[in-house]
This record gives sequence, C-alpha cells and structure tokens, in this order.
Amino acid sequence: MAKNTSSSTFRKIDVDQYNEDNFILEDESDSGKKGPDENEISGLLSVGKYNEALLNVLQNAPLDCKNQQIKDHALNIALKVLLSIKYSQMDSAINTLEQHNLLDVLMKYIYRGFEKPSEGSSGHLLQWHEKTFAKSGVGSIVRVLTDTNRA
Repeated sequence: MAKNTSSSTFRKIDVDQYNEDNFILEDESDSGKKGPDENEISGLLSVGKYNEALLNVLQNAPLDCKNQQIKDHALNIALKVLLSIKYSQMDSAINTLEQHNLLDVLMKYIYRGFEKPSEGSSGHLLQWHEKTFAKSGVGSIVRVLTDTNRA
C-alpha cells in the first residue's frame, strides 16, 4: 500500500541551508586550551620538579581541541615528562594526582605513547601503566577506551 503523499510538511525544509556556499567551517584555532607550555615544562624538568611538571601537563591537556597538531605537540611534551621520571619516582608522582580525571588523562597519554613508540619508551610506559592501574583500577582503562575526547 502506498503512503499518504498529500502531506506538505516536507515543503517547509529550507534546502538552501545545505548549499556549499553557505557552509561555514568550524574554527580550527580553538579558543580553549592550547596544551602545556613547553618552556615551563622544560624549566620544571631542569630543576628536578618532575611531579609538578607531570601535574602541569595533565591539567593542561588539550582534550576538547580539534587541532591534531596541538594534540601531537602535547603528547610529545607528556612523553618527555613521563620518560624523564624514573621507576622509583613513579609512585610519588602518581600519588600527587588525587583527582581521578587526571589519572584518566595520564592513562590516555600512556596509550597514545603505545601508539607511537620510540626507543626504550614502551617498557617505561608499561611501568607507568602498571603503577597507574594499581592506583585507579579497571575503571580508568574502561573510561579511556570509551571516551571520545582523545589526548
């Protein structure tokens, strides 16, 4: 059987809104966070304030940013911090992260680091994963793997 085609509700759609000339590209510059400041992080690392550097990197993560270059730059800074912290200092660094969302951001950076391994980074990141998992549990892994905002 045919449907009733006497309805005119489809005629109220403004088809001109889908015209390519009217399309406005979203702003790629993102007015939000631009990621951690590399000079500040390098300064903290040079004086041995690894915990503060890690906290700064995680608090300034560009999670809602759409610009992939900013995210990659933030990842490189985060990996620089993670790889500069020794195994014996990892527990104290993780214990400074009281908020679970910071542990989730840390776990995001660890998984992103697994995606782009460098010389000697995989073993170190596995140690970070072990320590972070011990503090945050399985919930952190599930939240990271199901989250749409990637670090």
